[in-house]
Amino acid sequence: MAAEQDPFPGQPHLPELHVRLRSELGRIDEQLRALLDAMDRMQGLLDAVVAISREVELPAVLHRIVTTAMDLVGAHYGALGVLNETGDHLEQFITAGLSEHERADLAGTGLPTGRGVLGHLISHPEPLRISDIPAHAASVGFPSGHPHLRTLLGVAISVRGEIYGDLYLSERRDGQPFDVHDENVVMALASAAGIAIENVRLFEQVRVGAEQFQRLLLPALPDLGPFTAAAVYRPAAEPSKLGGDWYDAVPLPDGVVAVVIGDVVGHDLHAAATMASTRNMLRALLFDGGSSPGAVLTRLDRTLQALTDNPVTTTALARIEREAPGWRLRWSTAGHVPPLLITPEGRVEILTAEPGLPLGVDPGEPRPDHSRLLFPGTTLVFFTDGLIEHPSHSLDESLDDLTELAAVHSTLPLRDFVCALADHHPSDGHDDMAILALRTPPA
Repeated sequence: MAAEQDPFPGQPHLPELHVRLRSELGRIDEQLRALLDAMDRMQGLLDAVVAISREVELPAVLHRIVTTAMDLVGAHYGALGVLNETGDHLEQFITAGLSEHERADLAGTGLPTGRGVLGHLISHPEPLRISDIPAHAASVGFPSGHPHLRTLLGVAISVRGEIYGDLYLSERRDGQPFDVHDENVVMALASAAGIAIENVRLFEQVRVGAEQFQRLLLPALPDLGPFTAAAVYRPAAEPSKLGGDWYDAVPLPDGVVAVVIGDVVGHDLHAAATMASTRNMLRALLFDGGSSPGAVLTRLDRTLQALTDNPVTTTALARIEREAPGWRLRWSTAGHVPPLLITPEGRVEILTAEPGLPLGVDPGEPRPDHSRLLFPGTTLVFFTDGLIEHPSHSLDESLDDLTELAAVHSTLPLRDFVCALADHHPSDGHDDMAILALRTPPA
């Protein structure tokens, strides 16, 4: 009987095909896993870049860079050393991953001196991967209390072509040394971090410039004797938001003092310029006779309408003059938040009264005047709505919070008092704020 012939001579048998197929499927599976891992890393890197770019304060950016790098490569510890101007040693060292116990052990050791492997990266800013730190030629050991580290990944961060600092990562959570994929993703993060740092520095320059410009437009308070006075201005959180908030105090003939607080609608250069022109017009009108605050605001409103295209403005104007046994306060508001009155005993009252319309709405509408006798040791507080506005609170709730705050700090010297209000304000801080306080002399 003739032997059965292979119908496909030269072709592998079925079992061998299964083996090859399994091998090929395994290889494809590995490639797919590697691709998915790369996609996850890329998505993580993109998310990290977005998160870092959202920060607007440099300390927050630096800390976010460290923690983000740790997350991307699964590192247990991370640090960022910021170089001084000459680039030869560290002036800041931001750490993450240390336990409270480890931080306590390192308390008092000061900044790293830039020796050892940290100093190696300062001197040689190429990416550095070390699988055994103690065995590295540059290793000089760790200070007392420092965690014992074995692996390190270091990458330099450059800003405008200059080395800004070095990013250090240590101890992968899976126990493996850092690999080339870790190095690549951290290098990409470092490039984005350099841009984020530069953006924050520019942001800060703009913010400082805007604040300086705003302060140049505000007056220095004159001698208002026998009264004491203090004022404070705080800019908006966003540097692009030049404010229209202002305050002023003017000594008038016969011992009369005029005080004003105002807020031009808008947050731009036009609002700031409008604030300056409105303040100057008001000063001129204050010296023209003994008109009541309401009459002065009416004339100001008509003048602004005739001569300018200024936006809507809220303001409160007050005159304080001698009247036994103390002083007489006369005031009028143009759509502005009411001032506070603090008695010598520390009781705080909101001077709620009929408000007039804001400037720029209807100059023909009458503006009511209000009057109140002030006793010795009374404090008046005028402020803009940036001190109390909060999206989660009603205006009444914020005013109540402010009265409680004022009561707590009412015994402070006036300068410290206005600073306390500005520091602990009930607002969300996203608008500029101005505070002007005046205190009658004690009995």
